[in-house]
Amino acid sequence: MAHGAIRSVVLGGLVAGTIDIGAAALINRVSPIVILRAVAGGLLGPATFGMGAYSAVPGLLLQWLMSLLIAAIYVAASRRIPALARHWVCAGLAYGVVVYLVMNFVVFPLSAYRHLPRLDPAHVAGDLLAMFLFGLIVAFFARASRSG
Repeated sequence: MAHGAIRSVVLGGLVAGTIDIGAAALINRVSPIVILRAVAGGLLGPATFGMGAYSAVPGLLLQWLMSLLIAAIYVAASRRIPALARHWVCAGLAYGVVVYLVMNFVVFPLSAYRHLPRLDPAHVAGDLLAMFLFGLIVAFFARASRSG
């Protein structure tokens, strides 16, 4: 992967992943620490909530790792399909939907929580808006990676 692509993955993944923590906190009306503990719980189980604030650290690392992977997939695709970089707004919004579907119907059911997503309209709308933003951020940083 070229230097520009790596830069796009790192910037897109870390910025989108960090903003996603804040968005999840706003949507769920809880502290970002609670969100990070919930992320850690996907791997470590619900016991993370009894581990104190320190369980937020693996949650942050997992959030960033997943975000970097999600960004890497998009950047790699945009380097092979130039329209994804050219039409980055539409492509980013569509990618946000893909991320929403994969996270809610693949990742969450396979996590230590083993649950399906909340499908009430308000929660779905909030989560989709957050994933639209996530996809837009990743696509924004990926749009220039073809030249790097």
